[in-house]
Amino acid sequence: MSTITPQGGFRAGLQRRPAEPGKIEKARDPRNALLRLLPYLLPFKMVLILVLILVLIYTLLGLVGPYLMGLAIDRFIMTKDTAGLVNIALWMLAVFLLNNLFQAISAWLMSDVSQRALKQLRLNLFGHLQSLPISFFDRNQAGELMSRLTNDIDAINQAVSQNVTALLASVLSLVGIVIAMFVLDRWLALASVLVVPIMFWFTEFVARYTRRGFRDLQKQLGQLNGVMEEAISGQKVVKAFRRNDSALEAFRKSNHAVFRAGVSANSYALLLMPLTNVLGNFFVIVLAGLGGWLALQGLVSVGIIATFITYGQNFIQPLRQLANMYNSIQAALAGAERVFEIIDTACEVDDAPEAVAITAIKGHVQFDHVQFGYGPEKLIIKDMTLEANAGATFALVGPTGAGKTTITNLLTRFYEISAGSIHIDGTDIRDLRKNDLRRQLGLVLQDTFMFSGTVLENIRYGRLDASDEECIQAARMAEADHFIHQLAHGYHTTLSERASNLSQGQRQLLAIARAILADPAILILDEATSSVDTRTEARIQKALLRLMKGRTSFVIAHRLSTIRDADQVLVIHNGEIVEKGTHQQLLDAGGFYHNLYISQFKGQAI
Repeated sequence: MSTITPQGGFRAGLQRRPAEPGKIEKARDPRNALLRLLPYLLPFKMVLILVLILVLIYTLLGLVGPYLMGLAIDRFIMTKDTAGLVNIALWMLAVFLLNNLFQAISAWLMSDVSQRALKQLRLNLFGHLQSLPISFFDRNQAGELMSRLTNDIDAINQAVSQNVTALLASVLSLVGIVIAMFVLDRWLALASVLVVPIMFWFTEFVARYTRRGFRDLQKQLGQLNGVMEEAISGQKVVKAFRRNDSALEAFRKSNHAVFRAGVSANSYALLLMPLTNVLGNFFVIVLAGLGGWLALQGLVSVGIIATFITYGQNFIQPLRQLANMYNSIQAALAGAERVFEIIDTACEVDDAPEAVAITAIKGHVQFDHVQFGYGPEKLIIKDMTLEANAGATFALVGPTGAGKTTITNLLTRFYEISAGSIHIDGTDIRDLRKNDLRRQLGLVLQDTFMFSGTVLENIRYGRLDASDEECIQAARMAEADHFIHQLAHGYHTTLSERASNLSQGQRQLLAIARAILADPAILILDEATSSVDTRTEARIQKALLRLMKGRTSFVIAHRLSTIRDADQVLVIHNGEIVEKGTHQQLLDAGGFYHNLYISQFKGQAI
C-alpha cells in the first residue's frame, strides 16, 4: 500500500527495512546460492564438458609457449642457429594462435549456455511471482521486484558467461605453472610459490567485504528502481501537488545510497590490482636475483631463468584475474541470493488435494462466522455471517475502511480467512479449485487496470476465446461502444501505458465490458461507477441491471443512489454488519444507513 513520505515522495511498503547508514548487509549463504545455480547448468553438461576440454587445451598451450621461448634461448639464440630459431618461432606462433582460437570458442559456448540457463531462471522467477499471494505484492515495491528480474539476473549472467571459463582457466593455469616450475628447477619453484599464501590471504580478506558490499549494492539498486518507477507512474499526482522537488529529493537520497554502497563494494576490490602489481614486480625481482645467482653458479641456464620469469608473470596474471573476478562473482552471488529469496517465498495456498472441480454454479453465497485480519494484532472482519441467495443483488455500504472491499477479497480468495467459512452453493470455497472459483467471478474494481495492446484485446482479457463480435457486443452492453468508435482506430486503437490516453471513466467502461464478456455467475462491482459522470452513470446502471439479472451480485458503492434497487443492503462498520434490509427499510429505520444517506444528499448529519 502506497504512502507519502514526509518529503512528499511516494514509497511502497517493503519486506525489509532500508540498511542503516554505514551498515552493510552480510550475505547469508553464498555457497548455497552457488549450489542452487548449478542445476540450471546441468542440462548443458555435454557442452560444459566440451568447454572444460577446450579450457584444458588452451591452458596447456599457454604453458607450452614460455617453455618454447626458453628452449629457443638455450638451443638456438645462444648457439646462433637461425634456421632452428625460425622453426621454433613458427611453432610458438601456432601455439599462440591455437590458444586464442580455443579461448574464443569456449567463451562463445559458455555465453550460449549462460543465456539458456538464465532464460530458465528468469522464467522460474517470473512464474513464481505469478503464484505468490496478493499480500506479497502489498509488501513489495514493483521496482524492487523488477530489479531482481533485471539487475540481479544480469549480475549472474556477467559472472556465468564471462567468468566461469576464466576462473577455471586461472585455476588450471596456476596448477600447471607450479608443476612446470618444479619440473624445471625446484629452488626457483620454491621461491615462486612463496607468493601464493600472501595472494590468497589478500583475496580472502577482500572477498569477505566485497561479498557484503555487493549484496547491499543490489538491494539499494532495487530500492532506487522502486523510487523511479513510482515517480514516473505517478507523474500526474506529482505535478498536481507540486511535488517535483520532493520526488527529486527522494531520488537523490536513494541515488546517494546506491553511490555509497557502490563505493563501499568496489573500494576493497580495487585494492587488489595495485597490491598484485606490487607483488608481481617483487616476484620478478626475486626470480631475476635468485636465477642470476644460480646461473653464475652454473646451476641453471639463461633460458630456464627467462622461462621462470615468464611463468612468474603468467602466475601472477591468474591471481589478478581471480581478484578482478571477485567484483562480478560477489555481485552474482548477491543477486542469486535475492532471486532465490523470491523463489523461496511461499506460494499462494494451493488447492486442497481433494479440491472439487466445478463447471457451473448457481451463486448461493454464505459467510459463516468469518474472521480476517491483515495481521494477527487487528481483525478487519469480525465474526461476519451473511447469506446471499442465488441471483440476488447485495449492496455493501459503509464508511471508508469499514471492510467492504475486504469481504470481496475473501470471496475471491485473494486472501485466506482467519476463521469461519465461506460457502458457494453449499461447498466451502477452500474445497474448490481456485481457477474454477475465479472463473465464476466477475470483477470490476475501483482502480481499473488496462494492459498494453488494443481496446479489443483488453476487452477480450475477460475471455480469451471470445470472437471480435462478442467483444463488441460486450462493449455495447457496457455503454462503451460509442466512445470507442470515436477513437483514432476504433476497437483497434492501441492503448498507451496504463491506458493514459483514455479518461478514468472510459477505462471503467472497458473494465465493465471485460466483466460482461466473462459471463460470470457472481458479480463483484467495487465502486464500478465511481469515476464516471452522472449521465454516463445512468447509462451504465441500465447496462449493469441487464448484466446482473439472474446473477448473484455484490455491489460496493459510496453513491447510495446506485444501490436503491438492491435486494438487500448490508451496512458495514468496523468489520461488522450493523444493519441490513432494503434501501427503504433502512431509511425508515432511521439508523446508521439513514444518517449516511441524509448526510450525502442533504449535506448535513443527523
